[in-house]
Amino acid sequence: MTKLVGGLRSFIRSTIDEMTKCTWPTKDQVLESTLLVIIALVITSIFVAGVDQILFRAIQLVITF
Repeated sequence: MTKLVGGLRSFIRSTIDEMTKCTWPTKDQVLESTLLVIIALVITSIFVAGVDQILFRAIQLVITF
């Protein structure tokens, strides 16, 4: 049991050490990245919806013909 606790402590200690080495983004960088992702999501959604409508109408035309 003590080996498990010692291993867990070592893991947590090394994790904390690695986290302090990380370069964290600023609030502005996070906001900019989030906005970029939302814009890309909207553009991709519009594209997929457009392709879906085109294919739907093409299949509908073939079926009713």
